[in-house]
Amino acid sequence: MTDGLIPRSLLFMPGSKASMVAKIPALAPDAAVVDLEDAVPAAQKAEARETAVAALAGLDAGPRTTVLVRVNPITSPWFADDLAAVAGLGGIGVVLPKYERREEIDVLRARLGPDAPIVVGLETVRGVADCRELLRAGLDSVYFGAEDYIADIGGVRTTRGDEVLYARSEVRLAAHLAGVSAVDQAVVAIRDDDRFRADAAQGRAIGYTGKICVHPRQVELAHEVFTPAPDEVAHARGVLAAADEGVAVVDGQMVDDVHVRMARAVLARLPEER
Repeated sequence: MTDGLIPRSLLFMPGSKASMVAKIPALAPDAAVVDLEDAVPAAQKAEARETAVAALAGLDAGPRTTVLVRVNPITSPWFADDLAAVAGLGGIGVVLPKYERREEIDVLRARLGPDAPIVVGLETVRGVADCRELLRAGLDSVYFGAEDYIADIGGVRTTRGDEVLYARSEVRLAAHLAGVSAVDQAVVAIRDDDRFRADAAQGRAIGYTGKICVHPRQVELAHEVFTPAPDEVAHARGVLAAADEGVAVVDGQMVDDVHVRMARAVLARLPEER
């Protein structure tokens, strides 16, 4: 796993709304994405780009929030201007949607430099099919876009989500093999907190370390699910202490190498450990 960007919350907001961008410090997501893609109609792309740049130019998001801009896909007529705008801001990362070819990362790195955070979206059939190779291209994090993926494959989105379970799991597996963090799919029912919690818990069980948030209210929920609870932390520390002392059982459970690795993974999810 990368030591860099491991967001519990990846909050998207329209680039056309400077008032929303200004709220980033108060909302305090782990990562805030100013969106120039899906959130902006084609006729408003240039205006939204100008608004976003102006809003971000003087923004102090605070030490715990990474700020990124989601540009339009590399095949779109807006990509070059979007990328130039992000490069001009300095210190701002980029989110590349509908990632399908490794050379797309080369284009980003050539313009942004080696240190800019890069997050990619695997949200097409081709992107998911090739995800193991794509995620070895030198990037920081990936999100799985279930809505776009199911539209691309011609399926039907359901509450249970069985239709995307394979793709969701494959993206997480590929991210693990590549050593990058993975952010789970969105829940678009923005007022259904229980559904968000349940979906996030399933994502965490698969191995995701964070969640796409499409509304500010979901940030707190994502942090709730993806931050280990006090009893989990206490158990993890107990397992590590027992392993150091050669104790074989903690809380009635055997302690062996796999439990030690799981305990370390729990502690690595603590915000202060990142």
